[in-house]
Amino acid sequence: MGTVKTQNHGASSQAIQHHYDIGNDFYRLWLDPTLNYSCALWEENEGYDAHEIAQIRKLDFHITQARVKGTKRVLDVGCGWGSLLRRLVEVHGVETGVGITLSKAQADFISGFNHPKIEVYLESWSEHIPREPYDGIISIGAFEHFAKSEVSDEEKIEAYRAFFSGCHSWLKPGGWMSIQTIVYENSTKEDLSQFFAEEIFPESDLPRLSDIAKASDRLFEIVALRNDREHYVRTLKGWLKNLKANRTAAVDMVGEEVVARYEKYLSFSMIGFHSGATNLSRIVMHRLDNLRQ
Repeated sequence: MGTVKTQNHGASSQAIQHHYDIGNDFYRLWLDPTLNYSCALWEENEGYDAHEIAQIRKLDFHITQARVKGTKRVLDVGCGWGSLLRRLVEVHGVETGVGITLSKAQADFISGFNHPKIEVYLESWSEHIPREPYDGIISIGAFEHFAKSEVSDEEKIEAYRAFFSGCHSWLKPGGWMSIQTIVYENSTKEDLSQFFAEEIFPESDLPRLSDIAKASDRLFEIVALRNDREHYVRTLKGWLKNLKANRTAAVDMVGEEVVARYEKYLSFSMIGFHSGATNLSRIVMHRLDNLRQ
């Protein structure tokens, strides 16, 4: 099995580390105990005290949609602090969970598990060379970093196409993939504020659903799609509530400027999802085995 032969138009390791390597203890102050840093999956009447339950429900949703319960090897692209990897091997009977990330802090954190069923690699998806085919692939909150904002629309589709080509080659025939990503809805990259583009997620840009459909064409069929932007509003409100409750400790840890930046980021993001400028998509995809050129 080989790696994808293409130029990587996505965020560099330095850009990823700018956001994710501020400090694991800082994120512990306002994320749920499992350190899930992506949209949860909420039941209608749940309160913010159910944040951890809603995050675990999100993990189980993707594991179920990827059809990987009790399988041999599953890849997590953009594995965060390893909550999905642990859930795969400790609850769903997966023999080996493999995670890739460009965040050194996250990779070191997962390595610290010393878990015999978990492998983690500090690398981009474009550098990944699997030892053997995967039974399923899950990617939660990584797709947003696969194309820089300055690349052309054609280069953006090329980057996404390369990712899906790679996933297709890594999966066993008939394999499934479950993706969660923020997408542009009633907005474009020209509407993205300089604050987000430079201070929060440098070298990153959101896809449109049409980009994903075009880039995966004849490689994967899209089997299911959820629009869950209001779920992200609730998730962000919970994070902001936690950050404000622990503000003094956060300032002592990372400084006033960083804390204020995150408060602004969480607040602005809530507005974006609630207004429909951005959306949260959960996409279930099935590998096409008889490719037509």
